[in-house]
Amino acid sequence: METQNLHILTNQPSLANHFVAELRDIRVQQDSLRFRRNLERLGELLAYEISKTLPYTPTAVTTPLGQRETELLLEQPVLATILRAGLPMYQGMLNYFDQAFSTFVGAYRAEEEGQELEVNMEYMASSNLNNRVLILADPMLATGKSLVKSYRGMLRHGQPRHVYIAAVIASPEGVAYVQQEIPGVQIWLGDLDERLNEHFYIVPGLGDAGDLAFGPKI
Repeated sequence: METQNLHILTNQPSLANHFVAELRDIRVQQDSLRFRRNLERLGELLAYEISKTLPYTPTAVTTPLGQRETELLLEQPVLATILRAGLPMYQGMLNYFDQAFSTFVGAYRAEEEGQELEVNMEYMASSNLNNRVLILADPMLATGKSLVKSYRGMLRHGQPRHVYIAAVIASPEGVAYVQQEIPGVQIWLGDLDERLNEHFYIVPGLGDAGDLAFGPKI
C-alpha cells in the first residue's frame, strides 16, 4: 500500500473524528437521520480538503464599493457515486462543489459462499469525463472491486485527467487494490481500518452503510 497519494482526515484531531466515531457507534447508528447526516458532513470535509489540491485561476470580484482579487476554481469536478450507500456522502460533496456535473453507478456485491467476491454493475448515468477531474465517492472502501469496476465502466464516457477516490472508512487491502488498478489515483479517507474479515467486511468498520442509512434490504 503506497502512502504518498493517501490522505486520512483522522490522522490529525479534528471534527472528522467526531463524525466517524458517531458513524461507528452502535447506539448512534439507531438514528438513521443522524447516520445520513454524518455521511454528508464527511463528504463536505473531504470535498473541502480535496478542493485545496485543484487548480485555481485569478479572478476580480466587483463589490458595491470596488473590486477584490481572489482565486476561484478553474473548473468544477465531476462527482460520481455508487448507489445507494454513496448518496448522503455524494450530497455532502455536492454541497461544496455545487456546480459539478454528476455520474451515478448501480453496482452491488454478488456473493456466493466459499467463492471469491463478485461485483455486478447494472446501471450507469455518466457525464462526459474526458480530460476532467473525477471524484468517485463511496463510504466504504472494502475490497475496492466495486470502485474499480465502476471506474472502468465510466471510461466509456471519456478519460479523466485526474482521479480522486473519497471514502469514509477503508481497509488496507482495498486501498492497495485501488492503487494497483488505477495508477496515479489520489485516495482521501475519513479513517483507515485494520483489515477485511472472511466475509469481505471492514474490521472494525461500522456495518452496512447502505442499510444503516436507508433500511435493510430484502
